Amino acid sequence: MRHTVALSAAAAVLLLGTAACSQGDDGGTAAASNGAFPAQVTDKFGTVTVESAPERVVTAGYNDQDFALALGVTPVATRGFTGYEYRTRPWAQDQLAGADIPEVGSDTLDLEGVAAASPDLIMATYAYLEPSQYEQLGRIATTVGDIPGADGEETPGWRDQLAAYGTALGRTAEADAAREKVEQSFATATSENPSFAGRTAAVALYLDGTFYILEAGDPRNRFFTDLGFVTPETTGTVSPERYDLLNQDTLVLLGVDREDVANDALLQSLPVVRDDRTVYTGTFGTDVPAALGFASPLSLPYAVDALVPPLARATDDDPSTVVGTVEG
Repeated sequence: MRHTVALSAAAAVLLLGTAACSQGDDGGTAAASNGAFPAQVTDKFGTVTVESAPERVVTAGYNDQDFALALGVTPVATRGFTGYEYRTRPWAQDQLAGADIPEVGSDTLDLEGVAAASPDLIMATYAYLEPSQYEQLGRIATTVGDIPGADGEETPGWRDQLAAYGTALGRTAEADAAREKVEQSFATATSENPSFAGRTAAVALYLDGTFYILEAGDPRNRFFTDLGFVTPETTGTVSPERYDLLNQDTLVLLGVDREDVANDALLQSLPVVRDDRTVYTGTFGTDVPAALGFASPLSLPYAVDALVPPLARATDDDPSTVVGTVEG
């Protein structure tokens, strides 16, 4: 998934023969397939028609592989998740069952590698594809590109991606079951922690000494709004003069341990830090930040288990409560 890295398209692509599916460019909403074909999915580029059940799926988005795995489909090739040893991610080991899926790029998508995998369906529902990349992928096989967010945000939520996968793979029943399981995980957490509801939480990345408050549509921020938290009105880069933007009801810091910012006097002076209403998720490359980054039906329950306990301690309005560390 794109976090902070600017992406560039690969220059060339090996063209294959006619794919087993076809693409159109009409607008509209995704049509439920109920396991039947042809099936249609609408991405940002138009309406994609999947003519028959795919047998060789390449996942070309940053977190797409988890969505295929959640529905019982092992991709023949996948885009790597940068900055993390994603092959050993704990939430997907049962689904992977020891499979070592070939990689077709990470920050930059390897279009020739995609072609070499001989897919009959390419799923890139969260890939930030350029039109030229989308066109090139469509010459290899039917391609479902970036999915718009149903809530009007530029980036899709996990439900949007899961629905697209269920339709394209002909596994809508499995997608519904996966969605219900994740939603139950969130429902249990919110019912047991009413203190989350309506509480403003700044979810901020920490990169090279700079804080960046995530926008409402960022998949990592959506995790917290699914728990009932509210996104601050002002998001984006936080200058030293505006550290007050971090001083919300709750502060969640991604990519950092408590010790990493212990000497940041401005940060330590904020009431949200002094009163221990701050949750440190750990450095990038560790499991919990990666689970938030994947934002998938497999990783979200893992993130709920890891983050709800410290969030509960950070929102009990008792300054004497020690939030402690996140256990992933």
